[in-house]
Formats: sequence, C-alpha cells, structure tokens
Amino acid sequence: MILDDFFDTMLPAIEEEMQGCVALANGPGLEELHHMMAYHLGWEGEGAGPQASGKRVRPMLVLLSCEAAGGDWRQALPAAAAVELIHNFSLIHDDIQDDSELRRGRTTVWKKWNVAQAINAGDSMFALAHVSLQRLDKYVKPEVALKAARVLPQTSLELTQGQYLDLDYETRENLTVDDYWPMVNGKTAALLAACTQLGALVAGADENIRDLYCSFGKQLGLAFQAYDDLLGIWGDAALTGKSAASDLISGKKSLPVLYAIAKEGDFSKRWEQGPIQQDEVEAIANQLEEEGARQYTQDAADRLTGGALEDLESAKPQGDAAEGLKQLAQRLVKREV
Repeated sequence: MILDDFFDTMLPAIEEEMQGCVALANGPGLEELHHMMAYHLGWEGEGAGPQASGKRVRPMLVLLSCEAAGGDWRQALPAAAAVELIHNFSLIHDDIQDDSELRRGRTTVWKKWNVAQAINAGDSMFALAHVSLQRLDKYVKPEVALKAARVLPQTSLELTQGQYLDLDYETRENLTVDDYWPMVNGKTAALLAACTQLGALVAGADENIRDLYCSFGKQLGLAFQAYDDLLGIWGDAALTGKSAASDLISGKKSLPVLYAIAKEGDFSKRWEQGPIQQDEVEAIANQLEEEGARQYTQDAADRLTGGALEDLESAKPQGDAAEGLKQLAQRLVKREV
C-alpha cells in the first residue's frame, strides 16, 4: 500500500525533527522536564516505542498534503513537528482534566509525576511547537512563514475552546445535535484542518487550493469524531482497543446519544433516570440502534468523509501523495466495528 511506504519514509524524519526540537528544552537542572516530555511522546521510559508514541497521523497529514500540493515534504517538517507537539500538549492537559491515569497503555504524565509538573511539561510542549514552526523560514519565503505562524495560535485557541465545551457539556442538560458539532470542531477537526492547510501553504499553493485542503482536513476531522462515537458504543474492543461500554457508562453525550435523546423515545426516558450500569450496556446499545442512532451516526460520518474526499479531488492533488492522502483518510474513518 502506498500509504505504508510513505509512513516508512516520513516517520523517521518526523521523529528526528521532533526530538531535535524537544531537546531545546533540556539543560542543566532541566533533565527531568525533558524526560517527562520524551516519556509522553513515547521515546523514553518503561514501555517506550511505537505503541507508546501514537500513530503520528497529524504530522503525516502535513507532509502528505505538502507533497500532494506540489511541494517537497521535507520542507514541511517543522510544521509537522509543530502540530504533533500541539496535539500532545493538549493530551497532557486533557489527561489532567479528565483524571485519566493511562495514555496509550502507560501511566500518564500527571500520575507518574504530579499535576503541577505535568502542566509545566504540557506548557513547554506548547511553546516548543511555536519554536518548531519558526524554523520554516529556512525553507520558505518570509511571507509564507508568517502565514503559517498565524495558523497555529488560532488553531490552539479553537482546540482549547473545544475542550472547554466538552467539559462544560458534562454537566449541561438539554444539549442537541447542533451543540455537538462546534465542540468536536474544536477538539478534533480544527487541528486536522491546520495540518492540511499548513502542508498546502508550505507547498506554495494559492489561496483557493489552500482553502480546499483546509476543508478536506476539517471534514475529515468531523467524520473521524463521529465514527469514533460509533465505535464507543458498537465497536469491538478487541479490535479497537477501546471499551464499547465506557461511553455509555460514563454518560458521554456523543452523537448517537444526542440524536436518540432528541427522538424522545425509550432511550431518552432511560437516560433521564440516571447513570447506565454495566449490565444494561448491551440492551441500551441495541435500543439506540433500533431508534436509528447508529445509522444516523454512520450516515453523518460517511457524508463528511465524502465531502472531504470531494474537496481533496477539487484541489487536484499530485503524484503518489494524492493516493496516500486518500488512503489515510479512509484508514481514519474505516476502523474496525
């Protein structure tokens, strides 16, 4: 598969770029701070390795978009490292806010050290992302580097806004499907849109083409989150690595749940009665499916995926990277159910 060949070529370069950037945070007395970031990124500590590092989807989107838009992916490496550092900064903070003790099968940074120092590690990663992006001026014209520098702060704001809404929604009643999309746009879609936009920007694409790449990434991110919500209820845990009971038990206001609440049927009545118990999960999932929530969520994910691929096609991507981008999009939204 073309995409696998790109991963084999690009991933080592991404890791080298990120390691060089994170090394800038090291120094006398700062070794532990550096180790905390290296641990979270999967480079050091018990269980280090590819499984602990994550899939690096976001930097791959940057590089593939750059290549497909007619650029040299190597010139986009600073941007690729920047978006992955922003992503991981958000994960460190999310783990604190969600009281999560595990991330990619390992103890989270805040649990391994403490909350205060985990915040410092996350903040350092946020700062390093901007330092990384500044290195673009080695490869592109100053005006291009300036435009890229404007993308990351706006995206970071949207990311934080999405996380705020996600936490706020936990205690809010009367949420609707219309409330769902702004939240997931911030939490997931904004950063994927930044990835594809930055790749096209570094490639020197004109504004119209950049907008198409941006829309491709945004719709892909929305589709990814909708499909993730589907997996959170009906996915096979042995294949996805995610419990199909956790979303219902935790009371997550996911897309299928919000859709079914609006139907005001049996599920909505049960939801109003309080937390769902483990022994109810299978019956509740079946009830949701009977009320059309699974099909609605699948249709939304398919519609958004189709829109994303249409935008990519309109951008007239070039070479093998065009096929690599399509394959990556399909891989993101066609995970095992």
